[in-house]
Amino acid sequence: MHLEVSDSAKQEKTGGNIAQPAVKHGLSVFVLIDALGWQYIEGQQFLSDWLPVRQPLRTVLGFSSGAIPTILTGELPAVTGHWNLFYYDPQGSPFRWLRFFRFVPDWMLDHRVARKAMKEMGRHLLGMGPAFECHVSPRLLPWFNYVEKRSIYGPGGIGGAQSILDQLAARNIPHHVYSYRDASDAEILERAERDILEGEASFFFLYLSEMDAFLHKHCQHPEQAEERLQWYDQGLRKVFNAARQVDPNTTFTVISDHGMTPVREHYDLLQDIEALQLKMPQDYLAVYDSTMARFWFFNEGAKNVVHEVLARVTCGRILSESELRQLGVFFPDQRYGETIFLLNPGWMISRSDFNGPGWAPSGMHGYHPDDPHSDAVFLSNHAPSFPMHSIQDVYRWMQETLQK
Repeated sequence: MHLEVSDSAKQEKTGGNIAQPAVKHGLSVFVLIDALGWQYIEGQQFLSDWLPVRQPLRTVLGFSSGAIPTILTGELPAVTGHWNLFYYDPQGSPFRWLRFFRFVPDWMLDHRVARKAMKEMGRHLLGMGPAFECHVSPRLLPWFNYVEKRSIYGPGGIGGAQSILDQLAARNIPHHVYSYRDASDAEILERAERDILEGEASFFFLYLSEMDAFLHKHCQHPEQAEERLQWYDQGLRKVFNAARQVDPNTTFTVISDHGMTPVREHYDLLQDIEALQLKMPQDYLAVYDSTMARFWFFNEGAKNVVHEVLARVTCGRILSESELRQLGVFFPDQRYGETIFLLNPGWMISRSDFNGPGWAPSGMHGYHPDDPHSDAVFLSNHAPSFPMHSIQDVYRWMQETLQK
């Protein structure tokens, strides 16, 4: 279980020096429910008696790997450095050594067994962290690095900006952080309730991840979604009741990182690109996600023909540099892509690096933030002193609760 509790709360003597006493604040409980979109709770009674301050929040372009660091730091991906999980870095790739295995046939190197071996090697030998998944063909891994080598749910986990967890540690505020890395949602709720009643910490951050997988499967089934919401409602009431016993003025806030858009259509973008008979990595590199394709080119001919193909695809478009800047996901070194192609809301790339064979979700995220189904949620029992517009503002709200 990933827990961050200030050691100074114990007030032990270390090396002849007395540790600084932990700084006590009013109790704050923040709960991040992955993929809980505003479209699914608007007009619902989900915790409405506990959390009357309710509104949608604009998310960032991309996935949780970019959105959650934005929540924790108040900065967009262009500042945090966290956007997609894999980025172009042939010099720093931990998998550079795989270039010596070019002689291995594609069917063998890209086999599911080989991918599983790369996953285990990345997690246990190459320092890629316990959540590493081999979502890029092993043949192409030598050109890529992985951004989440350290847990973003602990101090120093986000290299480009200071997170709220860095501040809690620096200010010696006792706190608990729970994530999917070591516990299920049910276990997190149980442990949080118990830890709150112990009264040692004043800031709690619960990341409940399982709603994401549920909505991928059931977002087009309102009855099942409502039933799942009721499960979270009941579990969180126990946590909130425990907090109120400790501090009647506890601040409770439920947020999400993005929503979930119903999938209506599929498009096989790889078929179009593969028909060009270009070679990777000689001519170009590409990483295909469910809603997005990212390209790097090594000659103008490859770039021109790929762009011609993308221009003919009516269910998506290439994002301009000005739009990437506006969305806070422009990187001058193009580490996350020289060309970014984004599908329209409701469309999904039928074959991609992140989709296993036969996976056909009814919902997907990672579309343009203008998509209403992409809106995240903000639910609280107290209103912030400033207007909330996007998930960036959650960081400022967390800071404000620490002033109690």
